[in-house]
Amino acid sequence: MAIAVGAAAPALAADADPVIMTVGITQDVDSLNPFTGIVAEAYEMYGLIYDSLTGYSQEDFSPVPGLAESWEPSEDGLTWTYAIREGVTFSDGEPLTSADVVYTFRRIIDGTYEQTNWGNYVANVTDVEAPDDQTVVMTVAVPTPIMQAMPVPILPEHVWDAIDGSAVADYSNEPDEEGGSVGSGPFRLIEHSANQFLRFEANPDHWSGAPNIDGLTFRIFTNQDSMAQALRRGEIDVADALEANVFNSLQDVEGIETVAAAYSGFDELAMNVGAALDDGTPIGDGHPALADVEVRRAIAHAVDTETLVERALGGYGTPGTTVIPSLYDRLHLAPAAPYEFDLDEANRILDDAGYELGADGVRMMPDGSQPLNFRIFARQESPSGQTSVEFIAGWLTEIGMQIEIEVVSEDSLTEIIGNGEFDMFEWGWVVEPDPDYQLSTFTCASRSYVEDGITYANLSDSFYCNPDYDELYALQATQIDLAERAETVREMQQILYDDVPYVVTYYYDNLEAYRSDRFAGFQPQPAPNGSLLFQYGSYSYRNVEAVSGDDDAVDAGGGGSAVTIAVVAGAMFRYEYTPYWNKMAPPGSG
Repeated sequence: MAIAVGAAAPALAADADPVIMTVGITQDVDSLNPFTGIVAEAYEMYGLIYDSLTGYSQEDFSPVPGLAESWEPSEDGLTWTYAIREGVTFSDGEPLTSADVVYTFRRIIDGTYEQTNWGNYVANVTDVEAPDDQTVVMTVAVPTPIMQAMPVPILPEHVWDAIDGSAVADYSNEPDEEGGSVGSGPFRLIEHSANQFLRFEANPDHWSGAPNIDGLTFRIFTNQDSMAQALRRGEIDVADALEANVFNSLQDVEGIETVAAAYSGFDELAMNVGAALDDGTPIGDGHPALADVEVRRAIAHAVDTETLVERALGGYGTPGTTVIPSLYDRLHLAPAAPYEFDLDEANRILDDAGYELGADGVRMMPDGSQPLNFRIFARQESPSGQTSVEFIAGWLTEIGMQIEIEVVSEDSLTEIIGNGEFDMFEWGWVVEPDPDYQLSTFTCASRSYVEDGITYANLSDSFYCNPDYDELYALQATQIDLAERAETVREMQQILYDDVPYVVTYYYDNLEAYRSDRFAGFQPQPAPNGSLLFQYGSYSYRNVEAVSGDDDAVDAGGGGSAVTIAVVAGAMFRYEYTPYWNKMAPPGSG
């Protein structure tokens, strides 16, 4: 993306009609309940509906105040005191106080279901107290840097206290039910029609100031072509997470600006390395060969990530390696001994490991018990993912594996993964600035669990379990020195890379397009070439302004400085969790 600074911004629209920005997306939220939702669209809505204690800056993801206007650790790092803003109210008029913060965090600490999405933030928290209405004090077992990265949505106690642990999994939090979608964020959700739209009105009393627009509508399309046509006709103002061919078709269209944004998401080929519950009880029906790291390493050599970037992403991305994307250059690892695409090497590894090739061209287990016949799942919602799986199946066939591709919905795949009833699948994650959440998804404790006789998916979608990795995970959560922590995070990435629960296929760009003849003031995160929407915060939503005239210059920088965005290279998918704003979130995977 090329950035030209200093261009004049368009004149602001003068009419008094409500200013509503309409955003086109191709997937609805899976749930408005912050303890349940796992797709990126859900987390985008949580960021509009709710405030959190702290946030990430628009410029570079550094910690910034949220509901906590300031915070201070004790000298030993074991006590953190947060000063909560005064005068904040929920959308139903009730005041937000430190008691709501304490309630939210205690609910996660004491809960089981509630920990799936947010448990890593409280892993070291031993106590949460509210000495007064504007102060929260948290005690931690060991010093931890995570206390500055607290994007947990703060819920209204007077609503959620009526929803106990047995009911929370089924609570939809829809705006048309009593207490539904009550929050303190910059926008209020007023209507949701499933698979049709979500409609928000601005919160004029938000502590950060009233948004410049009066409302937001997210319109859900069944396919990207219809979304692009709606943008051309002016029926929507922004189209997000475009595919390459659709993005290319919108370039040079008068009144439309196309933006190829650097993004924090990756896609992966995930493998069932041995499905089990968090207590080690085996579940599922995964192929036993994938428990052998040599088979997984052979598969890594048989995936041509450069070809996937070109054929699945249209060139809008870079080949993947590790689970912390290259966007986070301080934490990302360039792995030692990378897996080069080499079918001969893949065949050699399998030969040496005793997987002999049968007369039918399919390899057998070393004990001759069964062939290497694998199911690979792809998502209906992801054309790029389906393309990736088709190519991967072809390469794996060349090294003696029999592949069956199954295309299912993301909801179905989440259930399949949680029960361990797969061999491989293609999905992805959106990785938040602090690495803890993403790293937690590979811990033994993040595997599925049983409660009241029901198996629930947790964050682990490969069922990887390595005590040495878990020790490093616990260590990085206590390292205040940023350089030391980064070194530990890189060591963890190398372990995962060597053990291959995932083949990270690519880091995709985020392809966006918007009506530059209607809106200006988008705030890319990180500056200057990051995403305009689906950020770690609500910067663009709060700062965009309606414009008039046909000026070519577009204010994309905010703060009074005009920045013209011209696209050189581009962006692609998201789906998925981390929260803030994650993949799947599978069951957090993207």
